[in-house]
Amino acid sequence: MDSLRQRPLRVLAADDSAVMRRVLKTIFDLHADGIGTGLPAMELCGCVRDGMECLEAAARLRPDVLLLDLEMPRLNGIEVLQRLREQGSALPVIMCSAYTEVGARSTLEALHHGAKDYVMKPGQQCDFASALDLLMGQLMPKIAALALPVAASGGSLELVGKRPALPSVLTMPARPVLRPVAASAVMPVRVEVVVIGVSTGGPSALEQMLPGLAKDFPVPVLVVQHMPKLFTGALAERLQRRCAMRVKEGVHGEQLEPGTIWIAPGDAHMEVGLGASADRRRSRAAAITLHYSGPLNHCRPSVDYLFGSAAKLYGAGTLALMMTGMGSDGLEGALAIHRAGGVVLAQDQASSAVWGMPGQVARAGIAAATLPLGELAGELMRRVYVGRRGAMREPALNAVGETAPQAMRREASYGVY
Repeated sequence: MDSLRQRPLRVLAADDSAVMRRVLKTIFDLHADGIGTGLPAMELCGCVRDGMECLEAAARLRPDVLLLDLEMPRLNGIEVLQRLREQGSALPVIMCSAYTEVGARSTLEALHHGAKDYVMKPGQQCDFASALDLLMGQLMPKIAALALPVAASGGSLELVGKRPALPSVLTMPARPVLRPVAASAVMPVRVEVVVIGVSTGGPSALEQMLPGLAKDFPVPVLVVQHMPKLFTGALAERLQRRCAMRVKEGVHGEQLEPGTIWIAPGDAHMEVGLGASADRRRSRAAAITLHYSGPLNHCRPSVDYLFGSAAKLYGAGTLALMMTGMGSDGLEGALAIHRAGGVVLAQDQASSAVWGMPGQVARAGIAAATLPLGELAGELMRRVYVGRRGAMREPALNAVGETAPQAMRREASYGVY
């Protein structure tokens, strides 16, 4: 951590809005004056107005984190990301997104192209002081989360932009890795549900992992991804185009079915429980419950609500996966699953954008396995098919004999996405 004491984290911002540039400059001035206790020193080392200026400034200033607008003159945010990728840069990028349907889709596209996270631009109805508070609360912890791991591991902050990039959708393996596991690690109880918690870096990670699950996956899958409402709907639509399984945004009261992935809608907590018409003697006749209680762990939806409800309903039949994300949301729910006899898996540090949520599970000693992103789908399939008739399925093929990941790579190369 010596490098943190030597100099502040350096942030480059690119935004064509003069108002937004003023907000950002004020935020960093306030932080330098001591507001934001508990976070490292940070400075705005540059503030540019378009994509070409951004690329030039990034090469000249060597920032630790880039804050990037989506819509800019000359080169937009996605084009900047593509240029950085072509140059071999792994500079952590945080997108500035508008809270609109177009903004949601564009942000997901930016995450697909290598952005690590995003923050929401204040709405036009916000006054200047409110805009400062909203953006500062989102932005500063994310900058620290993306830059600090290098310093904590003994590296220099100047090398943040040279970290190996996470595997992208375009370079992922065609089929999930099926890892041989010792017989002692086989689950003693048949899996009845898979629950997944994910946050920072999640959309890209889900795009890489979920297409590896077979179309006839024999249990329902429920996912809490920390995102606003417009974004979770767009994410479900995007994943539906890539996955063999059906992908939907969660609907209150809908009965759970095998072969379907439900994404928790933003601004609502998602749980599993007995449906109103379910025979209570059949404890697996489950349905989705949505509610609007206050944020838990500063999150709505919260992973803890989903995991805790699965532990109560399915007990030892629950298989949980904690993926990349900042903070500790989901730890209490994971502990409940572990106490109920279920199994908890975690994504490893090397393949996580931020090893906060999975790291908490690993450090608590309740992770049955800590695995890289490329092995998660294969591990879920291996465990889910234990105790079921027939061998574990390979990923489903489409009409031209491709797996979902193979089709994604082909379609991406022709600009479909």
